[in-house]
Amino acid sequence: MLFNTIDFAIFMPIIFLLYWFVFNKNIKIQNLFLLVASYFFYACWDWRFLGLIFLSSLVDYSVGRLLAKTKAKSKRNLLLITSLMVNLGILGFFKYYNFFLESFQEVFLLFGRSLESSTLDILLPVGISFYTFQTLSYTIDVYRERIEPTNNMLSFFAFVSFFPQLVAGPIERASNLLPQFERKRTFDYTKSVDGLRLILLGLFKKMVIADNCALAVNDIFTHYTEYSGSTLFFGAFFFAFQIYGDFSGYSDIAIGSARLLGFDLMQNFNAPYLSRNLGEFWRRWHISLSTWFRDYVYIPLGGNQVSRPKWIRNIFVVFLLSGFWHGANWTFIIWGLIHALFFLPLMFQKTHASFKDVADKGRWFPSFKTTLQIGFTFFIVLLAWVFFRAENITHAFLYLQGMFNFSLFSFPTVSRGLVLFLMVYMVFEWLQRDKKHVLEIDFIASKPIRIAIYYGLAFAIFYFAGDTQPFIYFQF
Repeated sequence: MLFNTIDFAIFMPIIFLLYWFVFNKNIKIQNLFLLVASYFFYACWDWRFLGLIFLSSLVDYSVGRLLAKTKAKSKRNLLLITSLMVNLGILGFFKYYNFFLESFQEVFLLFGRSLESSTLDILLPVGISFYTFQTLSYTIDVYRERIEPTNNMLSFFAFVSFFPQLVAGPIERASNLLPQFERKRTFDYTKSVDGLRLILLGLFKKMVIADNCALAVNDIFTHYTEYSGSTLFFGAFFFAFQIYGDFSGYSDIAIGSARLLGFDLMQNFNAPYLSRNLGEFWRRWHISLSTWFRDYVYIPLGGNQVSRPKWIRNIFVVFLLSGFWHGANWTFIIWGLIHALFFLPLMFQKTHASFKDVADKGRWFPSFKTTLQIGFTFFIVLLAWVFFRAENITHAFLYLQGMFNFSLFSFPTVSRGLVLFLMVYMVFEWLQRDKKHVLEIDFIASKPIRIAIYYGLAFAIFYFAGDTQPFIYFQF
């Protein structure tokens, strides 16, 4: 069930009404209703994979309960390993089996030998990368004794399968979301209104920004040999906004839908293309994933509290794993490698953790220095996106080769209206950079003006939406 379909437009109001007006007397009944609704939501994709969610939930709930009763370190380690093997084993099989098999075959061919084996026709379960990391956060935190294991099996199963963020995040931590299932929730009008605004913003990002950009991206990346370097540059430019509008749009709808039900999910995007270096970019882009790798990979490896060679190792491990998490393709690993390589100079200069404040706070226009910083960071991110979008490494290098020649300075054959529209949108992000989202416009005193803005966005969604495209991150 897609967020940008009539099906969800019918599903969500029904869930909202039943949740608040029929099942609101008892929190257990509410949670059971959410669990059933979430399983139904996922079954609309493919009911056969419900068993994987159930198995993952059952294993980690059981491991959590056993960890609470076990003090011996060796037994606790065994329990943690069990959780890791089950969850990562399932993820690895469905997502990476063919990748590793094909890679082994290519290695053997390099030595002049053939490895006789056949790949499997494996269908990737939607959202498996997201809910696997979410449930692992619970087991690891219980193992570390940072949270108490829950005794409430119903709450835990509802936490793992919560439908707003089940398919593509945000990847929630048990410490934040699970307690919300275990306490009574009351209807909050203000929170619900903000949830509706986020849903509206998310639909606008997905259907108007991402889907319109996708039309140009698909054409340019498919027929890249026929276009000038300037057009190829704008192909990468459009993809940068396609993936941003697509993924942040999904996150906005997910967070907004959760707020309608009384839940607070973590912010997943915060104007990432206004970042002044890559360190800031990764504090603003897919925040739930970057902080997951920070807390469960980078810091356990020693973080920056180790020697410089090990620090460099830790940086590369995190970025390469981040790329590999996105998919079974060497292009994603190269994408992660590019970010690691450009992150290293910031690390050596100790500027990787700078820019935690709002850029040029209080100013209408960015300073010249800020403009250069944002422009350079965006350019690096844009180049890396070429590998993310390309079919394979050869495609990516040929695309870049076609981009960086004298035709880069020719007039591009792209929609100037689309370019202007994206730049105008970024102006609004700049003006709202100190807010949680672009539609946080309560500072506008006139209610009719605010309503006019909302209706204007709704009008744009209905009349300027591009051809419906699948959410990019569903494949991850």
